[in-house]
This record gives sequence, structure tokens and C-alpha cells, in this order.
Amino acid sequence: MTTYPDHLIIVAPTLEAGSAFVMDTLGVSPQMGGKHEKMGTHNMLLRLGEFLYLEIIAPDRAAPNPNRPRWFNMDQVNHHSSPALLTWAVRTSDIEKTSAGSLQPLGVIESMSRGDLNWLITVAADGSIAHDGLAPALISWTGTSHPASGLEDKGVRLNRLELISHQPKLTTSLLSSIGFDKSAPVFVRPASVDQPKGLIAYFQTPAGLVKIGP
Repeated sequence: MTTYPDHLIIVAPTLEAGSAFVMDTLGVSPQMGGKHEKMGTHNMLLRLGEFLYLEIIAPDRAAPNPNRPRWFNMDQVNHHSSPALLTWAVRTSDIEKTSAGSLQPLGVIESMSRGDLNWLITVAADGSIAHDGLAPALISWTGTSHPASGLEDKGVRLNRLELISHQPKLTTSLLSSIGFDKSAPVFVRPASVDQPKGLIAYFQTPAGLVKIGP
């Protein structure tokens, strides 16, 4: 069972702040996505390829608070928070089998929806992100279409994604346990002593190569 990069996730205090961050760094504006009523969040999206996109997600302050923790540590986000690339998601055709084979728990498999889209995704019950965001969420889309296919192409592509880890062997083993596509431009890098762990993404944009991350 092979898994593939599906989307990168930027968490922001508001969609306006997240959109401005993407515009400032990548030189293009994301387009509106929709609301996740189950989680009390909403998003904007930027196409990175036929089956890959960048998601900007923020708490939806106009929506009722969910009766559960929001995903991606979003209950820790406030108006003083800066937009940040916190985690990512990989696509699988058999989320149950992939989740069961994971070296570390990636969360409970839950059904989600946004507009006409429906999917299954792993979500931690406490809203945390696995392995400090280096471990991806697993996602399985219901139906034949992928969200990226309906997005405007603004000429931005993912050049590579680096997972900066203090435990690179563990991170590599975790990706192997979920059958991650070895040909994908995703690389595990050991963090230096004073380097923060996290994600670094490099994008090819109309203005050249641009980096997002610490």
C-alpha cells in the first residue's frame, strides 16, 4: 500500500493573516475553500499540482465552538499567533490498513466534509499533531475527484519538503511503515543541536524558488 503527498497545512490565526502570509512569501493569493463545521475551522487553498495543494486553515470565529478540540493544535492559536507550516497529509486508498501499519498512532479515523467534498482522515482525539507535525495525517478522499483538480493553477509547485527531525531514524521508519512513496520530493534531515524541528517547504514560483519554514 503506497501513500502519496496530498497537502501541506499552514495554520493561521485568521484566513486574512494566512492569505497575506502566502501572498508575501509565494507572490500569489490562495482561493477560498470552505468551512469544516465539525471542527469550527475554515480554509483557503493553493494548487501545487494535479493531486497536491497548500491549505491555509484558521479557526472560524463566526462558527459555534466545536464540542471537541479542534484539529492541528488549533485551540492554541490566538490573534497573536503567526501563520506557520505545521504539518502535512498523505493520501491512501486504504486508510484503515495504512493506519494500522503505522509505527506511531496517527489518530482516530474520522469522516469529514466541506461543501461537496467528503473524506476520511486521522485526527488525534486531543487535537494534537503526531510526531511534532513531522508525521502526516492520513487522508482518503471519497469519490473520484481531488480538491486540487478544481483549483486555479497559479504556477506554484512544491520543489521539495524537508522534515527536520531530532530523531531522523524514527521519522524515516515511520514513513516506511505507512508505505510512503520513496520517489516523492520529501526528505528527512537531522536537526542540528540548536535547530528547531519542523517542516521546511521549498516552492517553485513565478518569481523563483521560495522557502517556507524555520
